[in-house]
Order: sequence, then structure tokens, then C-alpha cells
Amino acid sequence: MTFAKIVQRIHLWAGLLLGVQVIIWMLSGVVMSWFHLDLVRGERSAFSAPAPELEAKGYASPGGVIAQMDGAITISLRYFLGRVVYEAEGVNERALFDASTGERITPIEEKSARKVANTDYVGAGEIKQLRLMSDAPHEYRGKQPVWRADFDDRLHTRLYISPENGRVVSRRNDIWRVYDFFWMLHIMDYVDRKDFNNPLIKAFSAGGLLFSFSGMILVVLKKGRNQIARDLQFIVGRRRRST
Repeated sequence: MTFAKIVQRIHLWAGLLLGVQVIIWMLSGVVMSWFHLDLVRGERSAFSAPAPELEAKGYASPGGVIAQMDGAITISLRYFLGRVVYEAEGVNERALFDASTGERITPIEEKSARKVANTDYVGAGEIKQLRLMSDAPHEYRGKQPVWRADFDDRLHTRLYISPENGRVVSRRNDIWRVYDFFWMLHIMDYVDRKDFNNPLIKAFSAGGLLFSFSGMILVVLKKGRNQIARDLQFIVGRRRRST
């Protein structure tokens, strides 16, 4: 087999494999461009308000909070369901403590999780199911167990609430699920859907370089160096005459 035929076969197979993926890239890009990110992330149905100022008064000693945490790293004051709390982060856990008494108030129970969900959500639906999950679906991808609140709106909004600090850690809906599927196809990470440097995308990037390089070689072999030189001289000559 001649060198030209070897290059031609490499170019053909590289083009075939790349062509399929390029179509997937274009299709996924078009689909994702249809949706605004605030809709995908569920931010259109999320309550947003400036945080109230903390009162200047005596609170329980942070030392008592530190003593209850396993390797406390940070402690901060914030509001949680209308009262001031300490939010503490340790090596392996997070927790809330009543800022007035120092009493630990997490993990939060169902009643508090329901209040968090209803406070955060400003859409047209109502909670149809609330449950503590230790085997949350792949759409969550966070620390478990986690509270999940399902709403009966048209997008089937789902809020994931941390029992450790009472925060809404993920917002999901049907639009997000469609977007996430095409995002997976776009970055070629079919497991975690977040790795831009996975082996597949590296391989196809290298394949694209091989396709381009083999195409240039085929042009040179087909036309010959003398013909390419004459074509370049013709193009340069036309540009000079036009100026």
C-alpha cells in the first residue's frame, strides 16, 4: 500500500468518526442555547431577598459551638427560619446552633425542611412529596442523606435541602434534566458530566488534529508542490491587482 493510500484511509476514518461527534456537538449546542440558565437552574422559581441585618446583642460563646464540632474550621452567624444561628463547618460535617443558647438544632427534621422549601420556592405549585433520601438520583450529585421536596408545578421542580445546614443545595426540574443530557453529550463525560479533560474528549481532539493534518498531506500529494506554488502566486497576484 502506497503512502498516499495510507494517508487517505487515515483521513477517511478520522473524518467518519469525527463527523458523527461533530453532529452531536452541533445538536447539543443548539438545544442548550434554547434555554436560559436561570430557567435550567430553577432560579426563576427561587425566592431572592437581601439578608436581614443581625442585631447587636450578646450571643452564646462560639467556644461552646467549637466544642461540639469535630475539627471546626469556620463559624458564622446567619438567619435560619426567622432566628439567628451559628453555622459551623467541621472536617466532616456542618451544623447549625441556636445563637442565643448554643444548642445544636441540626440535622433538621421534616417540619423545618418543609418550611425551608416553602420559603425558597415562589412558583405556582405546592409540595406534593417531601422525603429524606439516602439514595438520591444522579441529578443531585451531592452529600447524602438529603431532603428532597417535589412540587406539582408544570416543570416538576425538585429542591434538595441539606439536613446539616438547612440550605437549598440543588434545584432541579424537567428542563434541567433535558439540558443535563445534552451537556453530557457535549463534553463527552458520560459518568459525572463535569470533566472537560476526560480521555474521550482528548482522543477526539487528537483525532481532529490528525484529520486536518492528513487532509493537508493529501492536498499536497494530489496537487503537487509546483501546482500549489502556482495557485498561491495566482491568489497573491489577484490581490495585488485589486489593490
